Amino acid sequence: MKHKIFSKAVDLTRANTIVFHLSDGEALALPVENMDGDMEFGLGRVCDTSEFNGEVHYFPRGNA
Repeated sequence: MKHKIFSKAVDLTRANTIVFHLSDGEALALPVENMDGDMEFGLGRVCDTSEFNGEVHYFPRGNA
C-alpha cells in the first residue's frame, strides 16, 4: 500500500511554465500546454508566481 505524505496540489490554470529547480543549481522549464487540471508535487516547496509571470517554481526536498 502506498501513501502520499504532504503532497500539495497546484492550480495550473494561470501558469505557462513549470520550473523544476534541481539540486545542482540547474533548472528545467517545462511548458504547461499539455498538462490538464491540477498537478501534485511531492515533498518540497512550491512558489506560484503564475499571476505575475506565468511561472510555477518547484524546489524538491533538499533544495527548498
